[in-house]
Amino acid sequence: MTDPAWRPALPPGRVLQVPGLGRVFLRDVTGPPGAPVVFLLHGWTATADLNWYPSYAALAERYRVVAFDHRGHGRGLRTRKRFRLEDCADDAVALADALAIDRFIPVGYSMGGPIASLIWRRNPERVRGMVLCATACRFGTTRLVRAELAMFAPLALSTRVMPRRMSKPMYGRVVASRTKNGDLQEWAINEILSCEPRQVLEAGAALQRFDSRDWIQAIDVPTSVVVVDGDEIVPTHSQDDLAERIPGAHVVRVTGRHDVCVRHPRRFVTALGAAVAAAAGEPATASRPDEREASSGAPNDPERGAVAS
Repeated sequence: MTDPAWRPALPPGRVLQVPGLGRVFLRDVTGPPGAPVVFLLHGWTATADLNWYPSYAALAERYRVVAFDHRGHGRGLRTRKRFRLEDCADDAVALADALAIDRFIPVGYSMGGPIASLIWRRNPERVRGMVLCATACRFGTTRLVRAELAMFAPLALSTRVMPRRMSKPMYGRVVASRTKNGDLQEWAINEILSCEPRQVLEAGAALQRFDSRDWIQAIDVPTSVVVVDGDEIVPTHSQDDLAERIPGAHVVRVTGRHDVCVRHPRRFVTALGAAVAAAAGEPATASRPDEREASSGAPNDPERGAVAS
């Protein structure tokens, strides 16, 4: 880590009392008057800031941007209830209710993709359009990822009876094993470590069970799929399969690994802008992703090697 004191520039955050959920920390950037609203839904083991910090400012030029942490992640809700992707979808709708937002565009990255699609499935009248990034109808389609996800159910079960003073170090070791080959900055590591071990492990088990193949083809709102060519976590062929199952899906391709959202921010943000514009029914800002290498303003690509599933 070349600069452990580095932190990204982030939009202001605030705490909102949400009926049924309690106090929720969120970032809410108003954007232009009357702009469409996008809800940014982050990936597994990540936080909203870690997943989306390169995208906040660019999206806020055209949209109202709302971002918050899912259950057990970062500043997200802490509960003894078992982690369910469906509850995360309902949390987003409850937050929209508290903000008096009628319809919005869920933008989901990896685990955020199932959450976005479940928002549509459970509350279709609230969804104006949808963007699914680096995600799939089901996870664990490769032997390696299947084996990794399979271990989280028993680990999650053990943390239910394990004192927090024991579960936190165990989770720290899991994080260390997933990031040891990267050069993450101290800020990024702390974002990951801020997650609650039991709920994050249960989220991994929930991802293993998720399968939308029986109903994803019924999606009837404008939907964009950002496909990552070269993704080592969610295979590109699984992302292509998702896009093929959604009628009329607008596909935007970007080259990179699963952490392209932070490793190559300009490339990803350009692709994301085109995808959100299509889902909102607006002209795209660009016809194809920008393939140039670019810095996010962080020293030495601080999120290199990060996993945001």
